[in-house]
Amino acid sequence: MQDNHFLSMDQLQVGHYVYLDLKWFEHPFAFSHFKIKSEDQIKTIRTLGLKKVRYSPELSEVGSLQSTAAPTVPEAGAVSAPAPEPQLSPIMVAKRAMMEQMRLRRMDAERVEKAFANTANTIRDIEKNLYSKPQETVQQASKLVGQIADSILNAPELAIQVMGDTAGGEEMYFHSLNVTMLSMMMARDIQLPMAVVGALGMGALMHDIGHKEIPDKIRRKTEPLTQAERNFYELHCQYGVDIGKRLQLPAPALAIIREHHELYDGTGFPAKLKGDAINLLSRIVAIANHYDELCNPLAIAQALTPHEALSLMFAKMRTKFDPKFLQVFIRCLGVYPPGTIVQLSNGVIGMVTTVNTARPMKPILVVYDADVPKEEAIMLDMDRETEVNIAKSIRPAQVPREVYNYLSPRKRVSYYFDATAARPKDGKP
Repeated sequence: MQDNHFLSMDQLQVGHYVYLDLKWFEHPFAFSHFKIKSEDQIKTIRTLGLKKVRYSPELSEVGSLQSTAAPTVPEAGAVSAPAPEPQLSPIMVAKRAMMEQMRLRRMDAERVEKAFANTANTIRDIEKNLYSKPQETVQQASKLVGQIADSILNAPELAIQVMGDTAGGEEMYFHSLNVTMLSMMMARDIQLPMAVVGALGMGALMHDIGHKEIPDKIRRKTEPLTQAERNFYELHCQYGVDIGKRLQLPAPALAIIREHHELYDGTGFPAKLKGDAINLLSRIVAIANHYDELCNPLAIAQALTPHEALSLMFAKMRTKFDPKFLQVFIRCLGVYPPGTIVQLSNGVIGMVTTVNTARPMKPILVVYDADVPKEEAIMLDMDRETEVNIAKSIRPAQVPREVYNYLSPRKRVSYYFDATAARPKDGKP
């Protein structure tokens, strides 16, 4: 077996794949097993109080002539815990700093999830009271859209975060909230004026109000609709406009309600509009709407991962969307959107929890480690990592059940934005 070979400290070389038999918080590295990349790492390993280190000949890049494996059975007392130190070494100070950053990220996640739950409850009230208290409800929606727009547009940095299980259960998923948030993300990127963003937010939030007039047996049907059912379903756009007029929504919001299913190549509905004949704001919402429907369909078994949905829209459906806005959307979400399960270059499995739109290729991950309790799970900021990178995305079905449950992505992907100012990074403002 690969894990019963040992090296003494003077046998360690760059290229050895080693296993540190210490608790995660007792060493300064991001992982307990890794390939040695530098002499500095060897020096650090020699300070940990271990007499010998397990290693894998199969995963190492050091030839057999360059090192000699110790006997396959460790000597008694070969591995010992580091001696207590009156003062922390610099490497452990660095590890403690890393642990503190992770604690702060967990606090950030809890704060954002609480904000998400509050916003979702507000949307629930809006949808419930739309007919019984129309004027009051529209005012409530306008206030909510204003708050979202103000925080997103004025934030120095914008982080998109996938909601965890603690956000209130699967019923806390709201399509209209996802579509609003993702539309606002694009609006920020293309620097839409604040006045226009308000109308975009209202239209995105209300884009499906016409569903109220569609029978549940059609709206919630998971099998393919008959042609008659499809014709009826497509009326929700016009029904929504009629309701929106009664609510005195602004014309740009009504245009979004009417056109959010129109596609750039003219294959959408209800009017088969093409290209720039579709309102600019509607073209933005059409992308967010379609993406969220791919990730969160009625039949959850048909759900695509965020990575798959984005790949499909770019590779096979790009003619259906405004190319400029599709590029913006992909640039903001990154190749691995929040909620994507990934494998790192060292084989470790993780889930993308947060994407900073300014650095979308360097997301924050929560990673699986059986030796670390789930509530204290390691969080890696890929913007800081130099030893590992994301190798590929993987489908949840390909992940062992215990790993999937540990990472705990929700069945439905809900997004929220952390629009607070970013903390100073590496001492830089």
